[in-house]
Amino acid sequence: MNLPPKVTERAYARLAEIGAADQGQALRVAVEGGGCSGFQYEIKLDAPAGDDLILEGSGQQVLVDPVSLPFLAGATIDFTEELIGARFVIDNPNASSACGCGTSFSM
Repeated sequence: MNLPPKVTERAYARLAEIGAADQGQALRVAVEGGGCSGFQYEIKLDAPAGDDLILEGSGQQVLVDPVSLPFLAGATIDFTEELIGARFVIDNPNASSACGCGTSFSM
């Protein structure tokens, strides 16, 4: 049994700051083929679909579709503010390597 991804309080707090739930939106985290390492993350605001895994906290939701779920097992979805900018980030224990952009990985 794969563990679902975890979402940090910072990530939920950021979603609350931007009013995602107020607009009927949630943070969708998906894994797609492509990118410089074989897979890449797609992170966007979206409406829930019928077969999504919905992670909830602080009145906010994070969505993961069933195809992406195995790639994100045990991962942590966080929000970080750095010199290069503020963004949602994914710490994924399944990724064997990642590239500098932080959105692409291989398994």
